[in-house]
Amino acid sequence: MSTRAALAVASECAPLVKTGGLADVVGALPAALAGQGWALRTLLPGYPAVMRALGKARPAAAFDDLLGTKARVLAGKAAGLDLLVLDAPALFERPGGPYLTQEGRDWPDNDRRFAALSLAAARIAVRGADGWRPELLHLHDWQAGLVPVYLRALGSRLPCLFSIHNIAFHGLTPASRLKALALPKAGFAIDGFEYYGQISALKAGLTGAQAIATVSPGYARELMTPAFGMGLEGVLQARAGDLHGILNGIDTEAWNPATDPAIAPFRGPAGKEENRARLCAEFGLERGTGPLAAVVSRLSGQKGLDLLLTALPGFLAQGGRLVLLGSGERALENAWLAAAAANPDRVSVRIGYDEALSHRIYAGADAVLVPSRFEPCGLTQLYALRYGALPVVARVGGLADTVIHANEAALSAGVATGIVHDTESVPALADALAQLCQLWQDKHAFRRLQRNAMKHPVGWDASAPRYGALYAALADASPAEPP
Repeated sequence: MSTRAALAVASECAPLVKTGGLADVVGALPAALAGQGWALRTLLPGYPAVMRALGKARPAAAFDDLLGTKARVLAGKAAGLDLLVLDAPALFERPGGPYLTQEGRDWPDNDRRFAALSLAAARIAVRGADGWRPELLHLHDWQAGLVPVYLRALGSRLPCLFSIHNIAFHGLTPASRLKALALPKAGFAIDGFEYYGQISALKAGLTGAQAIATVSPGYARELMTPAFGMGLEGVLQARAGDLHGILNGIDTEAWNPATDPAIAPFRGPAGKEENRARLCAEFGLERGTGPLAAVVSRLSGQKGLDLLLTALPGFLAQGGRLVLLGSGERALENAWLAAAAANPDRVSVRIGYDEALSHRIYAGADAVLVPSRFEPCGLTQLYALRYGALPVVARVGGLADTVIHANEAALSAGVATGIVHDTESVPALADALAQLCQLWQDKHAFRRLQRNAMKHPVGWDASAPRYGALYAALADASPAEPP
């Protein structure tokens, strides 16, 4: 099989820089697609963490004027990834996160920062970097959405695949920024990147790419409805034939309970007992007479964790215990800290994120709760399945695509892997938690569910060939670019 070249463009990539599942997918796709004959390079912003990880690198391209700043592209490897890094200190060499200041506010120049990333990607695609050029570009979320606009401005017809990881984030900026971002006025139109009088980087990707992918079949269907399309359902309905719902996977080597160095390794449900005891000790929880549930999540309205707060007293009354790891909206952080203070032996909360700790939580928890209002795919429930922590999830997006509800039929057939409940409903969530407690009391039945969960496929084996075929179809349909 001959190897073909593609360029991924993203604002984050695990394990180098991560705020959510986008990073995990961007980090996992190169290895998944290597088996499909595609060599994927990933273009990332030169955040301090990325620059440190890159180490020894070679100059691959230089820009005297990239939206008003000097920049260069460095080529190198880090964490097993083949990287191109946009070294633009004026845009990316700063404290805080990829998108937010240390005070938790959006960087005021985010539009320029990620427009520069998109423009650099287009120039690399057209002019090359270190003698290398891709056959197509895979663009991830709004931060890479302007790439098709810049490509066309440069006269290129290279194909683009645009992936929606979360349509809630549009990358909006005022129309007055057209000139500063070097965007053509002609593109500021209803069939271009105009969105209610503003520039939408997300819409630019949706209208400019040859194909659109999203991270689960369920989310692809939901996106074409007003309830989930976030104002862009009409755009997606018009492009329904170009929209592909391809389920995310996880790196089953990095997430392997039999070899995970962060935990007491185990191969079956019985091996979770030591990890459960360790987790209770680490979080200062009593063992309880019910299941130990966990939440590993951003704390936001999307994730439904306000609903869980309302249902929490009933769960605790049934002997349940809960650990939470996450950060996000200040009001939710404070509400969960208050719940832990009111129930010190039964609820424990850690604000922030710690990768090794997340592994210990999945290994020790009996269940993982994901009551999201919407969820494009979700990786949390996939990690939970892999580690035998039963997912209790809302019936939405990729959660519904990946968890088999423990109803009577599924239990009788021996295929159930978790509990699925209606979304945005405290009574439905409370019923799901009650079912979890009931199932937990029958240790034999609960172990059977855990074994089902651990056997459930959560890797890239099914999805990688779909991506590989889509890449090939796009590249083969595109006219040859001049050298």
